[in-house]
Amino acid sequence: MIKVLVVDDHAVVRSGLSFVINSQEDMTVVADAADGLEAYLETERHTPDVVLMDLSMPPGENGLVTTKRIKENFSGTKVLILTMHDDEEYLFRALKLGASGYILKNAKDDELLDAIRSLEQGEIYIYPKVTTALVRQFLQQNNGEEAKDSYVQLSNREQEVLPLIALGYGNKEIASKLCISVKTVETHKSNIMNKLDLNSRAEIVKYAIKKNLIDL
Repeated sequence: MIKVLVVDDHAVVRSGLSFVINSQEDMTVVADAADGLEAYLETERHTPDVVLMDLSMPPGENGLVTTKRIKENFSGTKVLILTMHDDEEYLFRALKLGASGYILKNAKDDELLDAIRSLEQGEIYIYPKVTTALVRQFLQQNNGEEAKDSYVQLSNREQEVLPLIALGYGNKEIASKLCISVKTVETHKSNIMNKLDLNSRAEIVKYAIKKNLIDL
């Protein structure tokens, strides 16, 4: 039997995934977890063959950080990233940190089950839609369509604030770390988003990962 740990911050998602997996004769869900810390503890307790890992689990430890911790301490456990993010930044970082597979949440049940089986057999699994996006991005870059890097437009202080935002620190925490006012932090954050054409914290996180501004 393939032992699977299901990790997602939504209970209904964990329940649905567990139902699908437990309906198979060759696999079983040994535990589930709602955040990164719980996922690590359940991995320590059950040593699953495959961890089905969500990436975004606010406000706790995100899936990339947990993936790195699991692979550093349980090398025999394979991590399959299950996410909404279909871009290369998340994919490359996940693989670099030790994930063995990457699949989207809109995948069909049989695709998910095939991915789990592939990892258990020692293979790497990348969801076809993500692979297509990677090829398209590669071709665009080689045709001279790569977007201009605007990071150099940021001031030194804005470059200090950006990774702290990406790591999940609030305005008050950032203000305390940098010995500046909360209002100043808010101004820097607004300037960062305007200069980089970012519209949300999720986009800031994606940008920081792409630029290797945070150490996960």
